[in-house]
Amino acid sequence: MSEELNTLVEQEYDASQIQVLEGLEAVRKRPGMYIGSTSSSGLHHLVYEIVDNAIDEALAGYCKHITVTINPGNSITVTDDGRGIPVDIQAQTGRPALEVVYTVLHAGGKFGGGGYKVSGGLHGVGASVVNALSEWLTVEVHKDGKIYQMKFARGNITQEMRIIGTTDKHGTTVTFKPDPEMFDTTEYDYSILHTRMREQAFLNGGLRISIADQRQEDGPSETMCYEGGIREFVRWYNRHKNSLHEEVIYMSGVHKDAQAEIAIQYNDSFNENLVSFANNIHTPEGGMHETGFKTALTRVMNAYGMKAGIIKTDADKVSGEDCREGLTAIISVKLTDAQFEGQTKAKLGNAYIRSLVDRVVSDQLATYFEEHPMVARTVLDKAMTANRAREAARKAREQIRRKTALGGAAMPDKLRDCNETDPTLTEIYIVEGDSAGGSATQGRDSRFQAILPLWGKMLNVEKVREDKVIGNDKLQPVITALGAGIGEEFHVEKLRYHKIVIMADADVDGSHIRTLMLTFFFRYMRPLIEHGYVYSAMPPLYKLTRGKTTRMAFSDEERDQISAELRADNPNAKVDIARFKGLGEMNPQELWETTMDPERRTLKRIELEDARKADEIFTLLMGEKVEPRKEFIETNARYVTNLDY
Repeated sequence: MSEELNTLVEQEYDASQIQVLEGLEAVRKRPGMYIGSTSSSGLHHLVYEIVDNAIDEALAGYCKHITVTINPGNSITVTDDGRGIPVDIQAQTGRPALEVVYTVLHAGGKFGGGGYKVSGGLHGVGASVVNALSEWLTVEVHKDGKIYQMKFARGNITQEMRIIGTTDKHGTTVTFKPDPEMFDTTEYDYSILHTRMREQAFLNGGLRISIADQRQEDGPSETMCYEGGIREFVRWYNRHKNSLHEEVIYMSGVHKDAQAEIAIQYNDSFNENLVSFANNIHTPEGGMHETGFKTALTRVMNAYGMKAGIIKTDADKVSGEDCREGLTAIISVKLTDAQFEGQTKAKLGNAYIRSLVDRVVSDQLATYFEEHPMVARTVLDKAMTANRAREAARKAREQIRRKTALGGAAMPDKLRDCNETDPTLTEIYIVEGDSAGGSATQGRDSRFQAILPLWGKMLNVEKVREDKVIGNDKLQPVITALGAGIGEEFHVEKLRYHKIVIMADADVDGSHIRTLMLTFFFRYMRPLIEHGYVYSAMPPLYKLTRGKTTRMAFSDEERDQISAELRADNPNAKVDIARFKGLGEMNPQELWETTMDPERRTLKRIELEDARKADEIFTLLMGEKVEPRKEFIETNARYVTNLDY
């Protein structure tokens, strides 16, 4: 045994090697444990934590108006008119409660002390975590006629709590600046915050929420208040779709300290849109409340069908998936002791909430169907049609499997595959057109880059069911090349490439292709996006040349900047600026250098939210309803430039 190994073996493992992180050090050491990540999502999560505290005041019946402001410099101010954080001495610590809330993990009024019946800020770490991850934070409390103020920097107190004035108001104002040492970016996105605030306004009928972006003059702002609550939420989701029944079906119930409300409406699309919340916190991974809803919906639909003589035998019964085709549903539950999985609260685990939601839907939806037989018949007919289509899709998949088994794993004729077989090392470019496909094939690194050209008009998957998608000659090559299946039989572990790059022209047609492809992935291969395997290539818009120097620009602003840089030593120098009209115009070397070389290219990873936006805009622009499309064009026509490119 070497001397070095002897030293390692003999070294004592004692208490001196155990590290204890004091106060908020743990948060700064492992921020991802508390806010999910230090990327843009974690940055925005800071705002949600503070707003959730204000929402808790609204749930308790004390807050009527919440204001969120993005200040110049990307600091955030959140103001509410609730009771104000307590400022008296907290018995366990002997310190003001305000200080404890912002400096001690797991401290708050949500642990059975009678401050709140239900709360989204379950773990009592929100305020202190935001404080720990902020370059500075100031909190002001208007309470009992006085204004109390306290200041912090990176979790440390820089100004003890003191009275700075008198007031006739009540509530709390928090202003904080995210710490650039902690986050990949500190630039807030107004649209992300606006979406979240709109969501909260829908979930809390009658609560007024204002949001404003003051980083620039005349920045966007909006005040939202929805008296109809989640009924209006459902209508908002269906605003670009044709509803099958005018009235939103609303159900609600209470059991002990828990309450549930559900709003549903069917539309003529083929897609399910089920969105759930627990104590106003979005639960994207679902949980017991979703399970209870799905079980009850399927049972009620089949029971009504059997009773009405529409479903004759057990073999004719519709599945849960059939029942949810074209459904938009909001499920919102509120409970005292919410059990979320993780601080980011993605999934609800309380078993008893499943029984509550199941009972509410079973009783009230069955009654609604009895009282509204036309609506019941319409949605049941849709479910039974979906059932027949699902069977057709199963047969189509089976036929494809049989062909593959007989003919081997035959890849599409147009696929130019790579040599590497390890999917973690390979990437496939889905390219618009044979011309660009040819250039990409010649310019690629064939060791790990595969090329699949698309040709002809792609299918709008919003307007057809899965059986039509599976057999489509434009999408079939994509399904086969990726090798992971489709729909309910999609298995991400069978994927042949771990980078799927959509490469389309930087024009209107290219945007259309990208949106169609993203919508297809979103609807039928969602795990691709969830695992971060889908990217959009960013081809340059301009080629700038001065003498022997050539540079590429990806936007009008970058074009002007590069042009100025090329003229820096001689303002009168001539710079040739050529606009690329398409990928097919680039020679293979240009395409490699600008768009495909891993050392120099720019790729945009598609997040689930990007896909949702693509899906929404596609429904708007390509759906059946004319009025929303007309309104969109009239609103945005003034922003159009380069109409002919």
